[in-house]
Amino acid sequence: MSTKDTTFVYCDGSSRGNPGPAAIGISFQNNEGMEFHFLSEKIGNATNNVAEWNALSRGMEEAIRQGIKKIKFRLDSELVVKQMKGEYKVKNKDLMVFKTKCDQLKNSFESFDIQYIPREQNARADQLANFAQDSKP
Repeated sequence: MSTKDTTFVYCDGSSRGNPGPAAIGISFQNNEGMEFHFLSEKIGNATNNVAEWNALSRGMEEAIRQGIKKIKFRLDSELVVKQMKGEYKVKNKDLMVFKTKCDQLKNSFESFDIQYIPREQNARADQLANFAQDSKP
């Protein structure tokens, strides 16, 4: 992949029980919408908001590991997107840990964008999170 290309990263976190067993799904896609990498992982017990932040954080770490420089994150968590953009304050100390980490990771990219998308546009990341949820240990 050329460093000129922008990578789209679709992230989703899920929790069954809130808090309860939680997982994340992350889909890395090129400009044409073709998936070239994905993550589907259990993350232990967490709230839904912690799972959503965890998905963003892991997606950022993985993008850095792969040397991706231009990135656009897409999440169906309006809370995480607005907190990341500074439009909402982060009052929960557990979420503030993720916000601080993601703010630092953001500096590793030449170009960084994050946007809220409706759940139906985030189906692949949701599928990956549910796959991790349903997989045996």
